[in-house]
Amino acid sequence: MDTSQREKKFERLPTVVRPKSYKIHIKPSLEKFTFQVIESINVLINDPVDRITVNSVGLKYSKVELQHSNGDVFTPETKLSVEDETLSLFFPNPLATGSATVSFECSGTLNDDTKGFYRSSLRNDKSKYMAITQFESTYARMCFPCWDEPLIKAVFDITITAPKGCTAVSNMPVKDEVVESNGERTMIFETTPLMSTYLVAMCVGEYEYIESQTSDGVKLRLYTEPGLVNQGSFALEFTAKVLAFYKDYFGISYTLPKLDLMAAANFVGAMENWGLMLYHDHELLIDPVNSTKSRKQSVALTVAHEIGHMWFGNLVTMEWWTHLWLKEGFATYLQWYCCAHFFPEFELWTQFLGRQIYAYELDSLEGSHPIEVPVTHPSQIFEVFDSISYTKGSALIRLIQNYIGDSEFRKGLNLYLTRHQYKNTITEDLWEALEEVSSKPVRSVMYTWTSQKGFPLITVDAVHSPDHSSKPNTRTLNISQKKFSFTDFSSGEADSSLWLVPLSYYKSNSPTEIVKDIVLDKRETTIEVTNVSDDEFVKFNPDVVGFYRVKYPAEVLQQFLPSIKSKTMSALDRVGLVDDLFALARAGESDTAQFLKFIQEFSDEDNYVVWSTISNCLRKIKTLLANTELENSLDAFGRNLFKNIAKKIGWEAKENESYLDGKLRPLLIYDQCITFNDEEALKEATKRFQDHLQGVSVISNELKSTIYSAAMLNADEAAFEHMMKMYKECNISEEKDRIGEALCCCRNEQLLIKALEFAISDDVLIPNGCDMIISVTRTKLGRDVAWKFLQENWQLIYVRFKHHFMLPAIVNSILCHFSKEEKVVEIENFMAGHEHSFVERKIKQVCGSIRQNADWLKRDFEGMKSFFLIN
Repeated sequence: MDTSQREKKFERLPTVVRPKSYKIHIKPSLEKFTFQVIESINVLINDPVDRITVNSVGLKYSKVELQHSNGDVFTPETKLSVEDETLSLFFPNPLATGSATVSFECSGTLNDDTKGFYRSSLRNDKSKYMAITQFESTYARMCFPCWDEPLIKAVFDITITAPKGCTAVSNMPVKDEVVESNGERTMIFETTPLMSTYLVAMCVGEYEYIESQTSDGVKLRLYTEPGLVNQGSFALEFTAKVLAFYKDYFGISYTLPKLDLMAAANFVGAMENWGLMLYHDHELLIDPVNSTKSRKQSVALTVAHEIGHMWFGNLVTMEWWTHLWLKEGFATYLQWYCCAHFFPEFELWTQFLGRQIYAYELDSLEGSHPIEVPVTHPSQIFEVFDSISYTKGSALIRLIQNYIGDSEFRKGLNLYLTRHQYKNTITEDLWEALEEVSSKPVRSVMYTWTSQKGFPLITVDAVHSPDHSSKPNTRTLNISQKKFSFTDFSSGEADSSLWLVPLSYYKSNSPTEIVKDIVLDKRETTIEVTNVSDDEFVKFNPDVVGFYRVKYPAEVLQQFLPSIKSKTMSALDRVGLVDDLFALARAGESDTAQFLKFIQEFSDEDNYVVWSTISNCLRKIKTLLANTELENSLDAFGRNLFKNIAKKIGWEAKENESYLDGKLRPLLIYDQCITFNDEEALKEATKRFQDHLQGVSVISNELKSTIYSAAMLNADEAAFEHMMKMYKECNISEEKDRIGEALCCCRNEQLLIKALEFAISDDVLIPNGCDMIISVTRTKLGRDVAWKFLQENWQLIYVRFKHHFMLPAIVNSILCHFSKEEKVVEIENFMAGHEHSFVERKIKQVCGSIRQNADWLKRDFEGMKSFFLIN
């Protein structure tokens, strides 16, 4: 289905009839995997109509009735549209204006597709299930008929009848409870605030919980299946801290009387339902025996993200999915800002830049999209749940916070949230509030960042004017901008994109004195920098607070090196320089040999994020050079570059080592063993794995994933089957993830096919299956095998993974690393014959990436060859 077809067919619901309140009684069966619904919706009829249309899909109806406030009662004719996911009610004559109650009785199936109202097996007992909801973005209609659009808010009165031995949880506290004669429990919940349907939540099952209460009386509970609740202590404790932090930051309290956190084995990611947040259990729980230290960071970031939505998304909601970034960009910014406050030892803003790299990369492709992207069909919604909406969105929030200052930024957020609470907004509403309090041209500046895709390349050149000698220690710089792009293959025309860019810089003689009163509003300009000698540098975009890349002359890059080696330049700036230079090489603005020469100067670097960035760059070059004569040369270069830091960090954790050193160790071992084929490191990893299996020694949690994967590289079928047995017998979420990843690291084609078949089987939960498929693509052999497997199993994979972020991630990981033009033709021909509307944008992006790879390899191959001959 092409885009034009989707745009022609889809229409948002008519709003001449709007819901004011829903009363919903749900009764699920965890034996039959069904549920019954009795529902009444109080609506307001604004104009006479003879048809009412609601969203509905997959439900069977036994009763539909409308009772008007004037006393008239109607049993309308009904028509279900599977294609439009609607139920239309037809009346013989136009209904009078006023209020009415629409009543439904219907039933549905508790599916296992992780959407709508569905079933999730328990981690520790696969024969038992819980029923849970995931209604974002358009799946409330799978549970009850409704106006399933974020703009059409209402209040909800939820009643749930839970099976004997089970309990029910929803958005609000329990108001009343009745125990039926057969042991069932009917739980009646308090009325919700005005909210969108995608935020409604219900969970039914056998649960344990721990609880606490905030200083201002909000009741907190964390629910798990039996036997896991002790792993939730950190998340529950941190929830109280985050609520207090956000209350202080926004000047607005959390508005509900309670906030619950629910862990489930078969849930994708996490979801910010108001008053009842749902999480995949590994996003929420920390096993004191089996979890890594990094899990604490991961859980903290996820909890802070979802709680941030209580303000951005729930209290104030985007008008339509076009403005998705208003909630996801903000929640992403808030998670890093909040956690950086509580955990300074994590150096989170440096790690944030490591994540921002992926948004840069996606936004450099011709198939990217503006932050504010028109969503004209529901099938497009999940395609914009990507690093543009999340990470670029959060980077632009960081940019504007830096531009207007934190004090004015907080005042603006308070104004925005207060002015629009319980309502819907568009992007301009936020800019209006920030501009109002700061008196800066926020709207005009930020419009250039949200309305067009991509970002600028800022080029800095020294101007050698005749009067240079008359102005000693003064440097005139020419600053210009153009759109940064990995070659645009769609047109030969010059790009007309122009941004209003808040620029900032510092001088090497005064790195703490940041100048940031410049907005570049044209193609180029000149600025004068005083009190800077010829041997000192001027560094733009300090700590990479601006979402742009910077290109310097080669001589300026040389001036940076002493500060890089001495580490007087911040880790953020070191990361930014490495990634900018690598991106410039990929885009043809520099060359890869220059980049390789530059990073040779980092042999004594010790920061995890800097090394992670270098690793990411070298892995991409490794992929580019796969099956060429230069692959082994790149391996030797990598082994030599990583030699000093690998020796320093070693295989064993050191007493009182920093948190980031603990993260650096598995990164280095992975690259030694898997990326650069270091035989000594691989031998050591294999020995440690065998000793671990035999009980001679124990691998630390931090190294298990890396060592398991390394040990499986050369596994035979017996070793593979042993690892498969370990996976099936394991009930520990984190350990299961490690084993699954290792199964997909083999260098044996038949074993990789076995791993892929297992990944899409019912023995593997959907989120874990996605992770396994992605893991296969880490090698050239794996990508070739995975592409063939994807084609042979497209329908199964498409249906299984299409309703979440997972399908675009799978498609991207398999296809984006190819580097031959003919592969684009092969992909396009395949997709032309198969339904792919849920990944249409992603297919365009990966094809652009492949073309860029082909161009990059052709352009820089000889230069890299010459470099490796002398290095």
